Amino acid sequence: MTEERGPAHRSGCPINLSVEVLGDRWSLVVLRDVMFGDRHYFRELLTQSQEGIASNILADRLRRLVANGLLWRAGDDSHRQKIRYSLTEAGVQLVPVMAALGSWGRRHLPASHELSVRAELLERGGPELWDRFMDELREQHLGIARPPGTPSVFAELQAAYEAAVNAASPATPDRR
Repeated sequence: MTEERGPAHRSGCPINLSVEVLGDRWSLVVLRDVMFGDRHYFRELLTQSQEGIASNILADRLRRLVANGLLWRAGDDSHRQKIRYSLTEAGVQLVPVMAALGSWGRRHLPASHELSVRAELLERGGPELWDRFMDELREQHLGIARPPGTPSVFAELQAAYEAAVNAASPATPDRR
């Protein structure tokens, strides 16, 4: 009888183990797009990300994120060959990590205002907002109902982003 083993790890250090799962150039970007961009399908993730991930890299990262238990995949009733990707509970629990990364990047790197407005809101909202957002993601990705009457954090983040984009766009002249 052969013993099945998981992937070999460099060490049992929790930071090392996390970096082995999340520390490549694309995994966090894919998770960001599923989490904050409401993207669930390969084509959406491929074409709607500003970073321009290659299709072979995206396919590999999706496979790895599923294998590592951060995403799960299911068929789509609308098309036999279409696969929907959703966050697992472990993926949902990355919200505080993503908030911390966004906060750090906003403070220390040349982030644009439009793309950092969500990070700023998550930073200001802190753990209470993160918990509400995780509840909303659980509802969206895992089918676990959130408390009734809870306002949508996703809608708040999206509205702030859209307002920042609109404020940055040059005004179009009135042509009468």
